Amino acid sequence: MKKYLVIGNPIDHSLSPKLHNYWFKDENIDAIYEKKKINDDDIKNLILEIRTKKLHGINVTVPFKKKIIPYLDELSLDAKVSQSVNTIYLKNEKIVGHNTDIYGFENSIENCKFNLTDKKIFILGAGGVVSSLIVALKNKKVSKISVSNRTREKAEDLNFLFKDLNIVEWNNMTDFDMIINATSLGLNANDKINLDFTNVGKNKFFYDVIYNPSETNFLNIAKKLGHKTENGKMMFIFQASAAFETWHKKKPIINENVISILDT
Repeated sequence: MKKYLVIGNPIDHSLSPKLHNYWFKDENIDAIYEKKKINDDDIKNLILEIRTKKLHGINVTVPFKKKIIPYLDELSLDAKVSQSVNTIYLKNEKIVGHNTDIYGFENSIENCKFNLTDKKIFILGAGGVVSSLIVALKNKKVSKISVSNRTREKAEDLNFLFKDLNIVEWNNMTDFDMIINATSLGLNANDKINLDFTNVGKNKFFYDVIYNPSETNFLNIAKKLGHKTENGKMMFIFQASAAFETWHKKKPIINENVISILDT
C-alpha cells in the first residue's frame, strides 16, 4: 500500500485526507493519505522517506511551501516561477517540487465566473500561497496587484519575484475590484482581520483561500455588506485533483458528491 501525507503546522483543519482517500476508493488505488503536523526539524527526514519510497507523495501547506524548497532536487516550472511548492514526488530518483495552487486558483475563479481581466486585486497576506496567487492573477491579465501584510517586510520580499507590486500598510485600504484573504486569520472561529470594509464601495468580490471553516469572519462581514463572496473550497479541490493526477496519472472526478463530502 502506498502512503501519502499532507504536512503543515497547524494541520487539523486540512480536509486533504478525506478528499484523496475518497478518490483512492473511487479509482481502486491501494493507498492511504494522512495528515501530519511537523516542525522545521522534521523536513529532512520526511524528504528521506520520499527518497527511500516509504512515502510516495507529500502535499505541503502552511508554513512550509517555501521552507521545503532547499531540500528538493528539482522544481517544476510553476514551482520555480512562484518559488512555492505544495506537491512533492519522486521522479527518476530525484525529488521534485511542484505547484498546483496556481492551477487550483485559476480554475476556482473560472468556476465562479469572475472575469479577472483588467481588475484591481488587493491581497491580504504574504505567505507561501501568495506568490502562486500572483502568478495566476498575472496569467489572467489583471491591471494591478496590491499586497498588505501585518509584517510589511515580508510583503516587500515579494518584490524580488514580482517587480510591479503595490505594497500597502496593513491598516490602510486601497481601491480594488477583488480582495483576497491569504492570511491564516480565519482558521480559528474567533480570528478577525480587524480591517474596516464599510467604505470600499459596492459590488466587490471577497475571496478567502481558507475553506475550513466554510465562512470566515472576513467572508461573513463581506456578505453582510452585500458583496460577492467565495471561499477556497474549489481552489482546494482543483489543486488536489492536479496533485492526484501528478502522482497517479489519472484525473479524479470532481462532481457534486465530491464537493459535498467536504461539508460533512
